Amino acid sequence: MTVLEGEHLTKNFGGIVAVDDVSFSIEKGETVGLIGPNGAGKSTLFRLISGVQEPTEGTVYLDGDDITGLSPHEICHRGLVRTHQIVHPFENLTLLENAGVGAEFGGRNTGDPEERAHEALEFVGLDHMAQTTPDELSVGALKRLEIARALATDPEVLLFDEVAGGLDTEETEEIVDLIGDIADRGKTVFLIDHVMRALMSVSERVFVLDNASLIATGTPDEIQNNQRVIEAYLGEEAGDAGGDAAGAGAD
Repeated sequence: MTVLEGEHLTKNFGGIVAVDDVSFSIEKGETVGLIGPNGAGKSTLFRLISGVQEPTEGTVYLDGDDITGLSPHEICHRGLVRTHQIVHPFENLTLLENAGVGAEFGGRNTGDPEERAHEALEFVGLDHMAQTTPDELSVGALKRLEIARALATDPEVLLFDEVAGGLDTEETEEIVDLIGDIADRGKTVFLIDHVMRALMSVSERVFVLDNASLIATGTPDEIQNNQRVIEAYLGEEAGDAGGDAAGAGAD
C-alpha cells in the first residue's frame, strides 16, 4: 500500500530550479534513503513534502489524500513529521516538556500526551533524564531528543533530515539502531544522510537526486553499482556535510 507519493514535483526560485519534475512513491512500513550531491534538491524536496514550502508544480499525497499546500502543522496532524539537520529544542523546557509539546500540539490526539512523551523519551533512551534541560545533552543525545519529539506526535511517516550528521561512530550506530527499531514498529521512514554507511544499512530502497532531478532508484546494492550514480555522487567525497539552504541553495 502506497503511503507517501509525489507526482511531478517542481520548485523554482526565480530562475533556479531546485526540484525538477520529481515523482516517487513509498510503501507503508518501508524505509527509503535519499542521497545526492550538495545542492541536488534533497532538503527542498523534504520541505515540499512536509509543507514548509509549496511546490511550483506537482502534488504530494499522504495515504491517498492530496496534502499539497497544507501547513506543516496540518500535515503533522495527518501523521507525517519531519526532523531537522540543526536541532532547536526549547532550551528553557525539560526533555519531558520538549517531547510533550509534540505530543500535545502536534499529535493526532491518540492517548495521554504526557504518557506519549514519556514513551518517546524511553524509546530513545532519555527517559531517565526527563527532568533535565537540553543544555546538558551531548550532540548525539540532542539528535535522539529530536527523534523523541517527532515520535511523540504518533506519526505514521517520519522524514529524517541528516539525523546522523555531526555524530561520531558510536553515536551514529545508536541512531541507526533507533531508525531500525522505528521501522520495526511498522513506521514509514524517509531519510536524507551523507553518512553512506548509516543510510545504506537501514534503507530498503534508495532514491538519488542530481541537479534537482531523480536519476535513479533501487536497492542499496543496485545504487552502489549504478554507473550514473557513481559518476554523479558516490565517486565524490560523499562524507562532506550537506548544506541546507534557506531558499534555493545547497541541500
